[in-house]
Amino acid sequence: MKKVPLLLFIFFLFPLIGVSQGELDVQQKAFYRNEKSIGLMLNSTGYGLSLRYGKRINFFNKRIFEGDISILKHPKEYKTTNPYFPNNRRFVFGKLNFALTLRGGMGFQHMIFKKIDQGGIAIRYIFSGGPSFSLYKPIYYDVLYHVSLYEVEVNKEKFNVSIHKPEDIYRQSSFMKGINEIKIVPGAYGKAGINFEYSKQDRIIHAIEIGVTFDAFLKKIPIMASEDNLWFFPSLFVSYRFGRIIDPKTPLPENPEFNISEPGLSPVSIGY
Repeated sequence: MKKVPLLLFIFFLFPLIGVSQGELDVQQKAFYRNEKSIGLMLNSTGYGLSLRYGKRINFFNKRIFEGDISILKHPKEYKTTNPYFPNNRRFVFGKLNFALTLRGGMGFQHMIFKKIDQGGIAIRYIFSGGPSFSLYKPIYYDVLYHVSLYEVEVNKEKFNVSIHKPEDIYRQSSFMKGINEIKIVPGAYGKAGINFEYSKQDRIIHAIEIGVTFDAFLKKIPIMASEDNLWFFPSLFVSYRFGRIIDPKTPLPENPEFNISEPGLSPVSIGY
């Protein structure tokens, strides 16, 4: 596993701990606390984007619905260049296909520690699962062929382990080459993680999330020209999430002098 997600987690978490005690939070709070958020993910098999909607069940729990898209890499990918053309785009020698994962599922989020201070941290755990699909397309390379002593021809070809060598590949062809040859492999995924939400504004979400995902497909995904392609992809991830709290009931008054604790006022009288 790559160490980058763990290092990023440490980098982000220490500043949060440093501000975990702050001013008393006197903001008017959204009552139902449904939420929408976007996550930028970095994981040990690539990187990706996550969309999530959380629907309040009770004070501590939410039902979540999410969709992810993530790059899927083989653990043995290593980028190189043609030794005679080192300034060209780097490529992964022996890579057959570019692959990504689409996930869509549901799960739950449970609050472990509530945010008390304005500069505090709320800690929740999440778990989710559902169907996933691996989409992959062939990678084409610009391959050099010596026609004569002073003439070279360039052909666009898929990687062939029996004939291609690093010095034969000039560079990787355009990403769009082979886009009409996409194949799909169905599967399923599971995810579990811990969420650290540290926003100072009640209706805004800023959070760091760390955890693990597991993707299992019906067959091996042919990413590399080798026998050790995988059908099961465990992964560590770290993500930064941002979004908003959504209250489907009547919005709270915007007047900062309005205080629901004043005599004569009750939750019923303000639309709860």
